Amino acid sequence: MFEYEKFDIKLDTDYIGRNFYYLEETDSTNLFLMQNTKTLNNNGTVVLAENQTKGRGRKDRSWSSAKGLNLTFSILISDSEILKIYPGIINLACSLSVAVSIENIFQLNTNLKWPNDVLINNKKVAGILLESSSKGKNINRIVAGIGINVNQVTFPADFKIPATSVKNEFKSNVEIESLLAEILNTFEELLESASKNPGYILKEWRLKCNMIGDKITISENDKLKSGIFDDIDENGFLILKTKNGLEKIISGDVSIV
Repeated sequence: MFEYEKFDIKLDTDYIGRNFYYLEETDSTNLFLMQNTKTLNNNGTVVLAENQTKGRGRKDRSWSSAKGLNLTFSILISDSEILKIYPGIINLACSLSVAVSIENIFQLNTNLKWPNDVLINNKKVAGILLESSSKGKNINRIVAGIGINVNQVTFPADFKIPATSVKNEFKSNVEIESLLAEILNTFEELLESASKNPGYILKEWRLKCNMIGDKITISENDKLKSGIFDDIDENGFLILKTKNGLEKIISGDVSIV
């Protein structure tokens, strides 16, 4: 079970995680924050669940996680200044914070897969799901859901990308509380950087994406597009280089040809 004291002593943030909710079980930590808008509004609120009965990834795909072995949590962003950051940049900052934290603690090499996966040895260790709500034309609430395989050692084999865990790669059991604190510390730093200089997030993300320059296929709504992963733009969208020129890709599943 999650030990809050171990987590709290290593948390070094001003607002991320200062309002912290621990749930033994819920349908989804993202849903918990998106639905409880009247009671949960403090910027930086974190909801952690030992078990999610309806954990989700992109496109409502299920996110399966063994109870008590992994990190499944969501972060609420409701500060008007931070919400001025384009959501795509916040998405990149989320995956970057996970990757940097794993490297800092365990000295494991990570790389990032557009739009929101964290890989170790080309196997998926974490995923991000960003959701938002709006009031009028303005976003007033972003919830960043993060799922990390930490101490789970076996996974179903029917994923497009093989799954792994920090324990499998580090070859030792991992203290979940320390990893969570490091991620939240890093995420707050990256958010502060993004508010002043979004280009910094783009630069750091590019350095960890091994796919840039590769020939890729993008699947979206049963349509396939192929080309060269040329770059990401100022909003974090993928730029695909095809025989017809450059095309901006807003979403899709990317695989190397």
